[in-house]
Amino acid sequence: MDSIVILGRQPALGLAELESLYGSAKVSLLGERAARVNVDPCLLAFDRLGGSLKFCRPLTTLDTTSWKRIEAFLAEVSPEHSQRMPEGKMHLGLSLIGFPEISLKRIMATGLTVKKAINRATGRTVRLVPNNEAELSTAQVLHNKLARANGWELICIRDGDKTIIAQTVKVQDITGYTKRDRERPRRDSRVGMLPPKLAQMIINLAVGRLPETALKSICEIPAGEPIPATVFGQTVLDPFCGTGVVLQEALLMGYDVYGTDLEKRMIDYSAGNLEWLQELQSIQGYKRLAVGDATTYTWQAPIDFVACETYLGRPFTEAPSAEMLAKTASECNLIIKKFLRNLHGQLKSGARLCIAVPAWQIQPGKFKHLPLVDSLEEIGYNRVSFEHVREQDLIYFREDQIVARQLLVITRN
Repeated sequence: MDSIVILGRQPALGLAELESLYGSAKVSLLGERAARVNVDPCLLAFDRLGGSLKFCRPLTTLDTTSWKRIEAFLAEVSPEHSQRMPEGKMHLGLSLIGFPEISLKRIMATGLTVKKAINRATGRTVRLVPNNEAELSTAQVLHNKLARANGWELICIRDGDKTIIAQTVKVQDITGYTKRDRERPRRDSRVGMLPPKLAQMIINLAVGRLPETALKSICEIPAGEPIPATVFGQTVLDPFCGTGVVLQEALLMGYDVYGTDLEKRMIDYSAGNLEWLQELQSIQGYKRLAVGDATTYTWQAPIDFVACETYLGRPFTEAPSAEMLAKTASECNLIIKKFLRNLHGQLKSGARLCIAVPAWQIQPGKFKHLPLVDSLEEIGYNRVSFEHVREQDLIYFREDQIVARQLLVITRN
């Protein structure tokens, strides 16, 4: 049975993450911001997907994109489907993806039509959640209990000349993300703040295809229980661990972790944060931390995957001069190149990495890249190709940011 996920703000990153974990044959893009994943829904490890906002069950596909016909269909079939829900007040919300011509006023009118149809046919009370945008936010779905037993978020996804109707089953745990981001005991804004969502994507791009046996083991773990490191039996290395965001997310996914950093203070911060997390979540994964310069350090085996945010250079808040940008790029390029050369001899052939390197937004949507991006083969690495995503789209950034993160997914040759 297929599942549908609604991708995040930068759909290419979420799509690459899914392709990395499940393979290109199992994943296909639907419209602008949704993807179909052809795996058993029980095997879709949604909690570890940083680039997917909503996990949905496909209900039907309509051979039309006419909103009048879509509205009539929803009003016709919703009463019967609502009778299968538990008794009590029903919460209803509508989200549209790929219908820019449909106004918020029209969306609310459709919602009221569906609400009245259910009420007339069943007599049950229905509360309609108002739309601030065409798609309800994750926070709205959570707050209004639309993914619970008496809730419906119906999502209409335009896919070419068809419309897919899906129901949201689960959404990202934004409360958990906030806690792991803002409530950690050791934080330092001067070294940058790596979002937990992005850390998850980096790890997923690094580890590649998930073994089905491990996914089945995860499915058997009760909801809310931590995933033991024995599920994968593999170690994720972060050679620039900072305050430990990548390490904490890897532990939560069921990996052992190994972190090093040039500064002892950062190692102390990582240790404090991981201890806090392990007490909070009762995680039993093995962690190893050490002070070390990534350009010269010798790591201890085993190292199965490398996932990290490297040195990003100066945190520019305004556009730098051409000379300053060239100098910063040269410094970052030298450090990261030395790191990759040092790491190369310590990895097995075929070992997979995802490293976030700096790219600078010099114009809206236009970036200056590190020189090494075009010469990875010279230092012993090969880029991983994705069928559904272009390499140049694997950049995490916001419109007002100068320093972006380019995700390089590579293997040691």
